[in-house]
Amino acid sequence: MLERPKLFLNSKEFWVVVILFFILFSIRLGLIYRDYNKFIVKPFYYTTVDLLQQYQKHKDGKTYTILRVYSPILDLNFFTTTYKTDNLINKRVRLKLFPSKRIGFFDYLTTAYISSEINSISPKANNLKSIILQDIAEQHTQSIIIEFYQAIFLAKPLSKKFRKQVSMLGISHLIALSGFHLAILSGILFFLFQPLYRIVQQRYFPYRFDLIDVGFIVLFILGWYVWFVDSPASLLRSYMMMVVGWIVVIMGIELVSFEFLITIIMILLLLIPKLSISLAFWFSISGVFYIFLLIKRFNNVNKIWMTLIISFGIFVLMLPLIHLIFPTVTTLQLYSPFLSLGFTLFYPLSIGLHILGIGGVLDNWLMELFRLSSKTIEILLPWYYGIFYILLSIGAIFSKWLFYLLFLIATIFMSYIFMGFML
Repeated sequence: MLERPKLFLNSKEFWVVVILFFILFSIRLGLIYRDYNKFIVKPFYYTTVDLLQQYQKHKDGKTYTILRVYSPILDLNFFTTTYKTDNLINKRVRLKLFPSKRIGFFDYLTTAYISSEINSISPKANNLKSIILQDIAEQHTQSIIIEFYQAIFLAKPLSKKFRKQVSMLGISHLIALSGFHLAILSGILFFLFQPLYRIVQQRYFPYRFDLIDVGFIVLFILGWYVWFVDSPASLLRSYMMMVVGWIVVIMGIELVSFEFLITIIMILLLLIPKLSISLAFWFSISGVFYIFLLIKRFNNVNKIWMTLIISFGIFVLMLPLIHLIFPTVTTLQLYSPFLSLGFTLFYPLSIGLHILGIGGVLDNWLMELFRLSSKTIEILLPWYYGIFYILLSIGAIFSKWLFYLLFLIATIFMSYIFMGFML
């Protein structure tokens, strides 16, 4: 059987592209730094923002409200505070910002704190997204269930309390929209459109290829969906991989390769340089990297076994990376691989139930899941262990023995953190 040609003919081509990327990326960062300098010297700035989160804090006997907002005009995520206690969710808020040189460039790229005054508050005009959010809310009685469905369908941010519960269950990757969700959605769309297309194709254009035509329609719909939910980093990465992957498959080039993954990373960072310091983006990339690594090392097994290997293998291999940043460990996280497998059936089913207006059918089961509790311990790996693990992961691309060592270390680490509950 003939092998598919690689994305790059040789290593020289690959490194030329990498060098070109760094040149262009430096230019893009320079332009953003110019905008940053212009912003911090302004005495004030008016902007209308989208409210992402709102919660209250108490300090020195005073109550104030933390707002996490996004300014589309400035392309800026930031925190600000107000003494207003009104619920501003689904309101149109216009702020007067007071930029400061104390805002560092790194803060500007991530989520800075910017002092502000609320200039005006007005009702937000109903749009399709707000109508869908309201329809979801009306199909449920528990606020936690409403949050869950609004997050997995429309990428609405979770409250701090629910985010903590999700972290305890180890299902953050199921809640945050990503390639997992896009893969399920693309499968649903292909299932719906392909039979209809073939009926028309056989009669009018039998020479056409359904992967090209149906694939284009599916990608167009998914592209609109990514834009509709405000393009979360992990979802945008996944969509770009799907688009480029579709083109690569049509051209007959090898798809599952690390050169392909690196190329996607470079394209995304050139388009959106702020992704370079997004934890969500790099965790998402890490997940895809380990999927490719598992496929490379277990490429001879059948699809059923491969599904199980990926589901459990990703859980094991990602644990050391996760515990470089997030220390929380609970026994509930052991359910994560099983919940990931079940989610592939639950997600399309829940979409269908909500379309029919009976989305609350599964609420009792979900509440039982979210009520689960467990003892919690904290384990945080030192950064130098993380560097060793990352280098070993890269080495596992080229050596199966390094891959076995990598998997062994990850398995020992998993055993160590969960055996802590038995000691």
